[in-house]
Amino acid sequence: MGTLIFIGVIVAVIIYIIAIYNRLIALKNRFKNGFAQIDVQLQRRHDLIPNLVETAKAYMSHEKDTLTQVIEARNQAVSAKKAAAEHPDDGGAVSNLGKAESLLSGSLANFFALSENYPDLKANDTMAQLMEELSSTENRIGFARQAFNDAVMNYNTYREQFPQNFIGGLFGSFKEAQLLKIETEEARKAVKVSF
Repeated sequence: MGTLIFIGVIVAVIIYIIAIYNRLIALKNRFKNGFAQIDVQLQRRHDLIPNLVETAKAYMSHEKDTLTQVIEARNQAVSAKKAAAEHPDDGGAVSNLGKAESLLSGSLANFFALSENYPDLKANDTMAQLMEELSSTENRIGFARQAFNDAVMNYNTYREQFPQNFIGGLFGSFKEAQLLKIETEEARKAVKVSF
């Protein structure tokens, strides 16, 4: 009788460990899927930018530095996205992507600020359509990033709790996931209200 109880306890512990392991896998796959959704939207953003710059070239011939800066920032973001897409569980790759996308957002902000000085460019239908698509894509990126960060938070929270932290540590494949932070200078500036 004592042997059966011992075997029952061992079986229950093994089933419990398997359940924790499977939950960790499910949460890890959930945040990887969340990153895949961001990847789709970032690809759309990266594909729109060369068209935007090409359309603006004819009107902004004196602003070649700004246009070059936007393309270089876009190329860095594409490279960072590829690295992060291959390993969304690599915190360094996700962090590098956030920095590259922040740089790209800053370059685009400079581009849009300068484009205000060119009324013919603002009136161009192609430019207006591209800017609208880019704006829509930025919103989608924001929603996808929020879903990804929520999935990362759920994974990290579960992974850090006891006994999951012990069991996850035994397997060594459940490292802390990194939130995707895309910051722009405009978001950091204090809002000024004047009357």
